[in-house]
Amino acid sequence: MRAQFVLSEIGVGLRRNLTMTFAVIVSVALSLALFGGSLLMSDQVSTMKGYWYDKVNVSVFLCNKSDAESDPNCAKGAVTQDQKNQILTDLKKMTVVQSVTYESQDEAYKHYKEQFGDSPLAASLTPDQMQESYRIKLKDPEKYQVIATAFDGRDGVQSVQDQKGILDNLFELLNGMNWAARAVMALMLVVALMLIVNTVRVSAFSRRRETGIMRLVGASGFYIQAPFIAEAAVAGLIGGTVACGFLLVARYFIIDHGLALSEKLNLINFIGWDAVLTKLPLILATSLLMPALAAFFALRKYLKV
Repeated sequence: MRAQFVLSEIGVGLRRNLTMTFAVIVSVALSLALFGGSLLMSDQVSTMKGYWYDKVNVSVFLCNKSDAESDPNCAKGAVTQDQKNQILTDLKKMTVVQSVTYESQDEAYKHYKEQFGDSPLAASLTPDQMQESYRIKLKDPEKYQVIATAFDGRDGVQSVQDQKGILDNLFELLNGMNWAARAVMALMLVVALMLIVNTVRVSAFSRRRETGIMRLVGASGFYIQAPFIAEAAVAGLIGGTVACGFLLVARYFIIDHGLALSEKLNLINFIGWDAVLTKLPLILATSLLMPALAAFFALRKYLKV
């Protein structure tokens, strides 16, 4: 009988404050959708880091004849065969190096044409203007400085470049966007909590006569509070369910279909459905507990039970 009474009171309360209940559902849905999105963005950045950091190379570019005329690092002339052999030998001796690949001027020219063939500059370049280089795969991408210290400024070496630095700039941008989404999410959560508290108080005020009678006949504090807490929890749970729907639909249309980024951006290793599905229980639990706790603390002061 008591459970039936609580359930009936939930329905009455939700219908009586329909507009505010709808506002609570929308605000909870948006805030938790942003919350889930920020978690997925963190997973995506981590996945991309693991994928790309495993593929980054350190490049040791060697001086050519053109560099000898214009680059101070190549003032002693183009790299000689003896210098190339010595550089290769020293690279292979280093414990941080996993593998070394040599790229000739012809190969560099071919790769440049494949990537920038439409550029006006490509038509004026010749293979002898390209730089020979050693592409070095490190056991630990963080050990770039070891290579830079050993070969930067060495005879025959024009420069040492780390591809990880380029990726770090990209990941910093993605992390910045993620923190911005979290800031908006935090603001939306505050708005949702304020709406929940106001909705509970309005509901409690509209039923103050019933709660007064219940108090007089000896009803426990929890029994009086239960319908109001359950109303907030149900509204929050509906919002959480909508937020889960947003994430599922977004994953489906942005990555798999619609925009189909997984097909258009083959170089990016996107997160899978498992990453999305593992976040849904957390979102649902948050959508249930957050409004219930907010209602509980609001009622303690308002009803004084």
